[in-house]
Amino acid sequence: MFIFKRVQHIQDWVASQRKDGRTVGFVPTMGALHYGHMSLVEQSKRESDVTVVSIFVNPKQFNDPEDLRKYPRPIELDLIMLNEGGVDAVFIPEVADIYPPGDTNVIDVDQRPTAATLEGQFRPGHFSGRSDDVARVLERINP
Repeated sequence: MFIFKRVQHIQDWVASQRKDGRTVGFVPTMGALHYGHMSLVEQSKRESDVTVVSIFVNPKQFNDPEDLRKYPRPIELDLIMLNEGGVDAVFIPEVADIYPPGDTNVIDVDQRPTAATLEGQFRPGHFSGRSDDVARVLERINP
C-alpha cells in the first residue's frame, strides 16, 4: 500500500495507473475508520482495478473549533485497516493542499434537505464544508 501526502505524488501515481489501463476507485474519509468505510472500500475494489482512500479531517465542516480539536485521528489504526483491506493507495493531505492559501473559491453543492437534518441540524455548515472538501479532493485525485 502506497501512502501519499503530496498532491503531485498522488496525481503522478493515479496517472501511472491509468497509463497502464487500470481504473481508479476512490473512497473519501476523515479517518477514524469503521465497517461502513471498509464496505465502501470493498465496493470500490469490486468496481475498480485500484482503490485510493483519502484521510482528511476538514476544518471547514466543524463550526466549533473544540469539535475539530477533539475529532479522533487514529492514523496508525486506520492505515492497518486499509492495508488489511487491500487498499492500493492512501492520500493524507495537509489542509493547505486542499485549501491553498489565498484560494477563496467555494464549491457550492445544493444541500437541501440534508443541511437541515442529521448533523446539519446541529452543525451549520457541516454538509457544505464536507461537499466542498470532497469535491476538492476529487479534483486532485480525479478517480
